[in-house]
Amino acid sequence: MRATMYIIPAFVVLLVLILSSVFIVDERKRALVLQFGQVMQVKEEPGLGFKIPLVQDVVLYEDRILGLQTQPIEVTLLSDRRLVVDAFARWRIVDLVEFRQSVGTAGEDRAQQLLGNILSQAIPEVLGNATQEQVLSQDRAALMNQILAIAKREGSALGIDVIDVRLTRTDLPEQNLEATFARMRAEREREAADERARGGEAAQRVRASADRTVIELTSDARRQAEVIRGEADAERNRILAEAYGQDPEFFAFTRSLTAYEVSLQGGNSSIVMQPDSEFFDYLRSDAGRPSGASVGPTTAAPAPAEPAAEEVAPTEPAAEEAPANP
Repeated sequence: MRATMYIIPAFVVLLVLILSSVFIVDERKRALVLQFGQVMQVKEEPGLGFKIPLVQDVVLYEDRILGLQTQPIEVTLLSDRRLVVDAFARWRIVDLVEFRQSVGTAGEDRAQQLLGNILSQAIPEVLGNATQEQVLSQDRAALMNQILAIAKREGSALGIDVIDVRLTRTDLPEQNLEATFARMRAEREREAADERARGGEAAQRVRASADRTVIELTSDARRQAEVIRGEADAERNRILAEAYGQDPEFFAFTRSLTAYEVSLQGGNSSIVMQPDSEFFDYLRSDAGRPSGASVGPTTAAPAPAEPAAEEVAPTEPAAEEAPANP
């Protein structure tokens, strides 16, 4: 019974010692076995590891690629322009012993601070010898490679390998933004004014050309209209002359009838003229003017043609008195 009381605690202590002497390394980690601060073993492969209980300790470090976002850094370029730049770096631990000696017990956090300081010095050093066009163009890849080379060289002393460095932001300082925006607005307004001026000039040329074309077209149309009108008047006079030459008496008779129709309307209240006027030749007699009177194209009452005798009855005495009534 008394032996059992000693065996059980001894077994428990032995079990605790066995468990404390075993450690597991994850595939994402690497381990250092330390004894009183000295590195006794480096465990880089995942799996089980052993250590001396109560004497040795195990410290795990990341075996994955880590990232670092730097704080914004204000740099002065070669062209005396100031920019606010920040970067993003990718790094990993390659030498656990040297890394432990460099960062101490702080681990990855201390390494992040040290790498941030390295980049804070490398970025102004490289960009200070570059122009704004190089920083904002495709040439920035060469600048990032220079920063990466400096970070690799400085980081190797810490037991880390800097894999990549990228510039993520290149902006103007806050105090320069308003002035830059104002200058950009002024440039855009000047360009807009130039475009409007060129557009107005082009519009004026188009209007002048259109006005000139309108004047030319209307002048040509008027000229053609006058020519056509003159030809039409000539053709009308020719037709009238031919008609008058064929039968002068009938021509004079029809003109007299037209004059009667126009003058003897209801709106005309009175007519004052001599009774023996040529106007009444075809009202007084169906023969018109005496045969000895001259008949021309402008005579108001020439000798009527033969058909006129049917329209004016010479036997009625009222036909001769009609001119006296007015």
